Amino acid sequence: MRKRKKRKIYKTTILFIVLDIIVAICFFVMYGPWNYVRNLYVTTAMQTMNHKYLAKVFYSDKKIEKIQSNNYLVNINENVNLDDIEINTGEKKDYKNKYEEELLTREPGNDLYKVIDVKVGNAKGYLVAIYDPTKVQLIRTKKFNAGTFGERVIDMCKRYNGSVCINGGGFTNGLDNGSDIPIGYVIEDNEVIWSNDGTSNGSRGNIIGITNDGKLTLLNNATGEEAINKGVKYGIEFGPFLIVNGKSVEIVGTPYGVANKCVIAQTKDGVMMFLVTEGESYIDGASLQDVISVLEKYGAYNAANLDGGQSTSLVVENQLINSPNYLAKKQGGRYVVTGWGLIP
Repeated sequence: MRKRKKRKIYKTTILFIVLDIIVAICFFVMYGPWNYVRNLYVTTAMQTMNHKYLAKVFYSDKKIEKIQSNNYLVNINENVNLDDIEINTGEKKDYKNKYEEELLTREPGNDLYKVIDVKVGNAKGYLVAIYDPTKVQLIRTKKFNAGTFGERVIDMCKRYNGSVCINGGGFTNGLDNGSDIPIGYVIEDNEVIWSNDGTSNGSRGNIIGITNDGKLTLLNNATGEEAINKGVKYGIEFGPFLIVNGKSVEIVGTPYGVANKCVIAQTKDGVMMFLVTEGESYIDGASLQDVISVLEKYGAYNAANLDGGQSTSLVVENQLINSPNYLAKKQGGRYVVTGWGLIP
């Protein structure tokens, strides 16, 4: 009996020693001399919907604010020049580089799109080239009402008969208030169908839009009505804008952290691109700079960040291709409210 008690005490002591060591390592890492680790941890945590508390475990609000202020991007304060985009997505005899050739060379029997495996920083990624940008449109849940939840991208894509679909803009957290509704403007068929204040010309925001002739446009500080007047057929409010008129944003530090990323982009020739990454936050996720580097290689002329993290979903022919994380993959993706789809 005494031996059993001694063994139990011994095991308990060892457990507490191990826990103490883990705690000591955590505090050493979080309060040590490595600014990069600290910045990465805070910026990643603060960009998630449900895990901001991870930053607040170690740091005060004031410290978090200071860290975030040292990690930022310098916005490009200009709108897209749509005249620069001349849609000509056919294959060529001569290519500028291997990336343009890879982008424009069709897969046998598929003239609609091509999925290219890419490396984005340390993360696995998928770049989808869509050759007819006029077939890219908004996909969304059936209703935007309080008390209703969103829909998985895979289910929305099936309902729209889409070939390729990704998630779109941000939304309120249904776990907190019992509903999933968009944050900011949603434009469908040249009409504002949702805004925070219920109007089309009230609040202002950064609007990612697709025009009637299939051009990706990015509007700074615009109202829904202004976007429609500029030819936006489908649009959502989100960002940041990553590339505008061929100019990439300047990035300082690691704003938006390292996590799953989702982006919509277009080349000067009109090829629409969906870029999606996967990977675990803090470990092998992608940064915004990683994303921009890949987009630049493939000739993105305009590009905008979409909702990332666990919301990140790429559906191809009714299959969820990426892995937001183990649980989300198993469940078929997270519930969201908007997205973009190739609807043949």
